[in-house]
Amino acid sequence: MLKQLSFRVFGFIVFSFFCSFAFAQNSEQGIAQLNSRVELLERKLFAQELKIDEQAKTQETLDNIKKTFDGLTISAGSTFIVQTTHNANGDDLSKNSEDVTDASHSMDLEFEKKFDDGAIAFIHLETGDGAGVEDELKVFSNVNQDADDSNSSVNATEVWYEYYSKSAPVTVTFGKIDSTCYLDTNVYADDECTRFLGHIFRNSPVIEFPDDNAAGIRFLLEPAEWFDIETQILDANADGEDMFDNVFVSSQFNIKPNFMGRPGNYRVYGWLNDKEHTKWIDPSKTKEKGFGIGVSFDQELSDKLGLFARYGWQDPDVFASGDDFSLAQSWSMGLQLQGSIWGRDEDSFAIAFGQVIASDEYKKANFLNAKSEEHLEVYYSFKINEHLTFIPDLQLICDPYGGDAANGDKTIVVGGVRTQVDF
Repeated sequence: MLKQLSFRVFGFIVFSFFCSFAFAQNSEQGIAQLNSRVELLERKLFAQELKIDEQAKTQETLDNIKKTFDGLTISAGSTFIVQTTHNANGDDLSKNSEDVTDASHSMDLEFEKKFDDGAIAFIHLETGDGAGVEDELKVFSNVNQDADDSNSSVNATEVWYEYYSKSAPVTVTFGKIDSTCYLDTNVYADDECTRFLGHIFRNSPVIEFPDDNAAGIRFLLEPAEWFDIETQILDANADGEDMFDNVFVSSQFNIKPNFMGRPGNYRVYGWLNDKEHTKWIDPSKTKEKGFGIGVSFDQELSDKLGLFARYGWQDPDVFASGDDFSLAQSWSMGLQLQGSIWGRDEDSFAIAFGQVIASDEYKKANFLNAKSEEHLEVYYSFKINEHLTFIPDLQLICDPYGGDAANGDKTIVVGGVRTQVDF
């Protein structure tokens, strides 16, 4: 009996040992499997976290790109011009009254970024090639304002930042500025790419603008909707060297009435260019300044008709270094008709006439005739489609160079075709 009990106890102990061993083996395998699963889950979780992080970074990048392009406007245009001239009188021509046909082209690329606070950043890149017929003419005011004979090199013609104050009606612009975009502007005669091509009708030829687009600052005060005041202070030499030694300063007052609901602009301005000028009558005086005044009017009379006029005067006693003539006065006037009159809503026809009047002191100092030079220009803007405009243009110049050109003083006729591509 005792033996049987002992044998059973021994068997139970052995059985328990083997069960414990088997359980231990199974437990280790279970733990190993569990650890493997935990590790696998951790890897999946890490991969998911990486994916979420990459998605977040990608979204952040996309948001930054979107923020960069929000408010950004990019525009481009190309202008192609072919002009032929009858009775050309340039100094380098082989004979008097020669006929010449030349071409020119230009391209503009503009970037404008508007910020949430109302500020604007602007970059204008420009290139071109060909002087057209301008170097074949001896005149006081030439015939192709768009000519950009830069041998296709790209120039940053404007780079500026503009801020509009919300606490006061003041706009401040600083950087590299094109003064002609602000002074002596005119709704109907302000763009050589699509409107009048002659210099006299783009800006007054008796304003001595900086030598090129120049570094400086501009202030615009708009105390009322019908009135504003604009002031510019720019480097007169446009070379960045000692820029405040020689400055171009201008102020313009613009009255903007609505006559019978029709918009108009009546600008009155004055300017000073204090780079060195020389007196015609007394060449020993070489430290003089140039200055002048002027007006520029434009008025819409109906949906189909608009008128404009300009007048300018500058000090006739002096000339800037490098100039071989000087002008005292200039005036011009013209009109624009919209094509809706004859069933072409986006077309326009325009005509203008003007004079440039040489300085009496220049005439006396050089014993010249220096007659007034008369200009007539007519163009028709034919809108082919949204991106292409075809503009035939005709110009007449009477008494070119005041009748003093060595190669003739016959009336110059310049016919041309301008093609404007916007994209």
